Amino acid sequence: MERKISALRIPDTVAREIEQRILEGSFRAGDRLPPERDLALQWGISRASLREAIRLLVARGLLTSRQGEGTFVTDRLDAGFTEPWQAMLRQHASVREDMLEFRHMLEAKAAECAALRATDDDRQRLRQCHERLEAAFAGDDLEEQVDRDVAFHQAIAEAAHNAVIGHLTASLLRLMRDHIRRNLGELVPIPEALSDLRRQHRAIWNAIDGRSPEAARDAAATHIDFVRRRLAESLRADARRESAHRRLQDA
Repeated sequence: MERKISALRIPDTVAREIEQRILEGSFRAGDRLPPERDLALQWGISRASLREAIRLLVARGLLTSRQGEGTFVTDRLDAGFTEPWQAMLRQHASVREDMLEFRHMLEAKAAECAALRATDDDRQRLRQCHERLEAAFAGDDLEEQVDRDVAFHQAIAEAAHNAVIGHLTASLLRLMRDHIRRNLGELVPIPEALSDLRRQHRAIWNAIDGRSPEAARDAAATHIDFVRRRLAESLRADARRESAHRRLQDA
């Protein structure tokens, strides 16, 4: 955001600059934009031009202005994907399996692209995300573990430098957050399973840091396959408990 925008350029161009930052994840859903004064100074434009650009994006549904609070990024890019699937995911086991199959394809490709395209800043951020995930796994705060796990996988998606991959991954992780919490809640207390998780995450990070796209793709695929197997086992266990409960009620 150090690049200056000429005062002669129209608000449409300023709006595209903000859109670009939303697409690349610099401005995320729920984020408040920096103060108008700071943005106008940073880009070398008038506050009037900036306000007009913001009005354009508000009209498109990408930003929302709250009186006395500021201007915020909406979830418009993601909401259309997540909202129709929430109930389906809760009610149909097959949809959960389909989501994991899609996550397998998406995250394997994201890791491959990240290994090819990650900048030095991306790798530094990924290193920090991995270190924080390791620290969370060493503790017993499940919500912290979920947050750090999601942040690690999202950082990989953003290091792929593909706007669609980044936003689809964010939507998918948000949609599957309850299932991530459940899986981690079951796996982390088991030393062998926790060791597997740590090894898988480390393999993904090492492959990306080492710029090895095939290794990164395979490591991500191995990780999601592991999660899929664990989910299948959990679903089978749930089915057995429900069947036993019905037999008890009918006895």
